[in-house]
Amino acid sequence: MVLVSGGMTALVKAQGASYPAFQLVFIRAMIGLLFILPLIWHHRVEVSRIKHPWRNIFRISCNAVALTSNFLAITMLPLATVNAVGFSRPLVTMAMAVVMLGETVSGVRWVGAALAFVGVLIVMAPGTSSFDAGVLVVLISVIFGSLAIIQTRALKDENTTVMMVFYTVGLAVITAIPAAFTWQPVATLDWLPLLGIGFLAQIGQYCFLRAYRIADASVLAPVGYLSIVCVTITGYIFFDEVPQVRVVIGVIVILVALQGAAWLERRRLSKLRMKQLES
Repeated sequence: MVLVSGGMTALVKAQGASYPAFQLVFIRAMIGLLFILPLIWHHRVEVSRIKHPWRNIFRISCNAVALTSNFLAITMLPLATVNAVGFSRPLVTMAMAVVMLGETVSGVRWVGAALAFVGVLIVMAPGTSSFDAGVLVVLISVIFGSLAIIQTRALKDENTTVMMVFYTVGLAVITAIPAAFTWQPVATLDWLPLLGIGFLAQIGQYCFLRAYRIADASVLAPVGYLSIVCVTITGYIFFDEVPQVRVVIGVIVILVALQGAAWLERRRLSKLRMKQLES
């Protein structure tokens, strides 16, 4: 999932210089729809039996805003910065899960989240010349992406294929009008990387849905942190991007805070289970 995301990010960065974000998202959705047509036909019965249409519509609307904002931010900022600010998503998702899903969060995780947020602030550098509109665009992507994740977690009883189909069709419908108003003619040679964006995005979406259905967020989070390595290498090799010192420091603070909190939480739960077995 991390490698797929890294490849798609590189293609979006390259094509974002020529085409608007709405157009890229729309093309990505249409190409993704073509790839999953056989899947739709094979699972046509399940697709016709969607259980939560309105929650799925809300999820897709949030995804449309998050994805468009993310594509725009990728073209405006270095990849490492976009990814680093994106690390605030688990923090926002955790807070939303408490409010919207009634999940319980321990004090250790709250402390870890607070320290990680300090790292995010270091990366964003608010109040300095390094803070620009691109960072705000990333934050919009984070907020709406977190809302989409919450909806995904609430739709555990929905069929994965149904969610993929609803997601892809919904993205195309929602972004069709803004894409039409901002449309730029596509050069013949550019269709290949655009095809790659749609293909990789569809694979990533399937892996994402499957991962969150079979594993806890706490298990997936450490794997997601590998993305900073992937996108930093990609940015350096293909776009000559060298992360600023504050970005590196901020990422280190974020990773240490989140991983340290996760380790302390596992240790606390392990001791609790041991006491229960002894009693």
